[in-house]
Formats: sequence, C-alpha cells, structure tokens
Amino acid sequence: AVAGMLLLARPLLGLIELYPLPAMYFFIGAVAGGIPLIFRQSGVRSFSIKIPLYIALGAGAVILLSFLPSAASAARMEPGAAGFLLLALSGFIAAVALILPGVSVSYLLLLMGLYDETMRAVGTLYLPFLLPLALGLALGILLTTKLLEIAMKRHPQPTYLIILGFILGSIAAIFPGVPVSWDILFCILTLAAGYAAIRLLSR
Repeated sequence: AVAGMLLLARPLLGLIELYPLPAMYFFIGAVAGGIPLIFRQSGVRSFSIKIPLYIALGAGAVILLSFLPSAASAARMEPGAAGFLLLALSGFIAAVALILPGVSVSYLLLLMGLYDETMRAVGTLYLPFLLPLALGLALGILLTTKLLEIAMKRHPQPTYLIILGFILGSIAAIFPGVPVSWDILFCILTLAAGYAAIRLLSR
C-alpha cells in the first residue's frame, strides 16, 4: 500500500489538477460501482419503511461530515496543537473508510478537503502532515474494527443499509456539477471506467 501511494501520488495529483471534472467523475463511478455489492450484502428481500430510514441515516451522517472545517486548512497552519489534532481527527475518520466495505479512503479524504494535500505530502514525504494523519488512522482502525464486526454479526441488514447511505451521501456531497461541451463525453467515459473497474473487482 505504501509503495502504491509513493508511486501514484504525484501522477494522480497531476491528473486531478489538469482534468478535475473527469477525475471527479471517475471517483463517483468507482464509488457507485460498490453500490450493487453493498445492497446485495444487506439481504433485503422486501420493502420496509426501515430501509429508507437506515439509508437516510447513513447519508445524513456523511453530509454532516462535509460541514466539518476543512482539514486541508490544518496543512497550511503553522505547526501546532490545533493543526495536529485536526489532522489526527481526519485520519481517525478516514480509518472508517478502510474498514467499511464499499467506501473509498481517497473519496473520504476528498470529501474532507484533504485529498490534494495528502497526495502532495506523500509525494514529498512531508512528515509534519503525514504523522498526525497516520496516528489518527491507526487509532481509528483499532477502535472501530471490533465495533463494526459486532454490528455486522448482530445487525447485518441495518449496518449494510447505513453503509449504502454513507456511499450515496458521499456522492451527493462532492458532486462537482454538470460538465459542458466536450467535458460531457470525457466525464461519461471516466464515470463508466470507474464504475466498471469496481464492478470487475467485486466479481
């Protein structure tokens, strides 16, 4: 994973800076590609009023998350406790994406305004940014893995439906708008490519 980040951070950041809309649509397609798998895992057989409620709960959680102060601002702060804690908190939140099926860490970093800064920090090995983020990530994994395991064993359908809401809310929160002119074609292609890639992996 570390080798992949080191090798791909700069090329990916370059693509995002040069072609922001197609890149965002690729992210959206990749996340949407996990939706059929998550819905299948939920085991829904018939409609119940609880189904949209659980999905709305997950979507509401991620929309509230998008209102948090952008963690990217912490990267531009002078080194100090506030910036360290904000980055550690962001790492903790990103850890959830490592554990939840169908949720991309990159996508969650993008939602929090951290993706570009993280790619730059990885590309340059900027440790004042990476260390608090990694610390929060490690703590998040340790503290939430067991909770999620218990939830999936005891309440699988609500858990998977909330995850589905989380995915749908993520797409809504970072939707970049409707492209125009030739961008429409490129965005459709990258959206389809992202979706197809994840669907192939899920098989």
